[in-house]
Amino acid sequence: EAGFLPRVHGSALFTRGQTQVVATATLGDSGMRQKMDRIDGMVQKRFYLQYTFPPSCVGETGRVGAPGRREVGHGNLAERALIPALPTEDEFPYTIRVESLVTESNGSSSMASVCGGCLALMDAGVPISSPIAGIAMGMLLGDKGAVSDENAVIVSDITGTEDGLGTMDFKVAGNKEGITTFQLDIKCEGLTLDTMKKALEQAKAGRLHILGEMDKALTEARGELPATVPKVIKLKIAEDSIGKVIGPGGKQIRALIEDFELTNINVEENGAVQVSGFDMKKMEEAKEMITLLTSQMGGGGRGSRGPKPEYVGPEPEVGKVYTGKITGIHNFGVFLEILPGAEDGSTPGCEGLCHVSDLHVE
Repeated sequence: EAGFLPRVHGSALFTRGQTQVVATATLGDSGMRQKMDRIDGMVQKRFYLQYTFPPSCVGETGRVGAPGRREVGHGNLAERALIPALPTEDEFPYTIRVESLVTESNGSSSMASVCGGCLALMDAGVPISSPIAGIAMGMLLGDKGAVSDENAVIVSDITGTEDGLGTMDFKVAGNKEGITTFQLDIKCEGLTLDTMKKALEQAKAGRLHILGEMDKALTEARGELPATVPKVIKLKIAEDSIGKVIGPGGKQIRALIEDFELTNINVEENGAVQVSGFDMKKMEEAKEMITLLTSQMGGGGRGSRGPKPEYVGPEPEVGKVYTGKITGIHNFGVFLEILPGAEDGSTPGCEGLCHVSDLHVE
């Protein structure tokens, strides 16, 4: 069932046997990307799937806290299954978040998350290239210490008992044309090519059957975005004009959001600006104001002020290391003065933004 929650952007209830998932899809601007600190620096994910497996879904009580290793892994598997079907950012400029809440589990909840997540995306109006479904395959083998043989029994859509007592957990997800992701765990010594061929053939048959059932709920993505989704417009400004939009301490960008009743303004370090809100007229006015602010003759729109003093000292040298004075700390980075201004204060120092992705982590 799709669209059963009225307020969220997209929702789906997927039930298969004794496994059930409530999936929701949420759309946001580029500022809503998931930020991850990795060993090689900060990365941002435009699409992310968060999987939740509470103890109640298997009839137990227990502490519910941060996601564990299993939840992260299952969420990653479902996420990778859906990524190939997503539109590009140029085609669909939204950040996309899917949440999969497992309410009942006696089978593959990760593959149920793929099916439910796909329906939720379609319900939210995300123009995916094709529906995606997933199924878990198992195997019963007489001798677990041996390699699979012609007597191996391939089981489709395994339950918890078949997973525990069987010798294979083979999750396969994809569309009608092919596979987008798979994961294989075995407890025997190995699999023959004939066993893999048989498992893949059964997985395809099961996947096509599930896609047919999903088609009964939604044949394609909805043609219009829900009214609860903010609209987005994009523009590009010069990189050296970013400070004019943000303003000292973020005052200018906060004023723009408040004055034009926007949801958010996100400014990338390459000058890409994304304006989001619900009133398209106000958004266009905000776009004009940003263009005015970043033009050569544009001021801050705050009255008739004289020209701002400019730095008149020596130009900084590319490649040279400077020790700077931090003049402002923000979520997006810090402002640094690397060369001093006039002693009498008549002209400012040479100041610039060090983005948070370029800050030293130690």
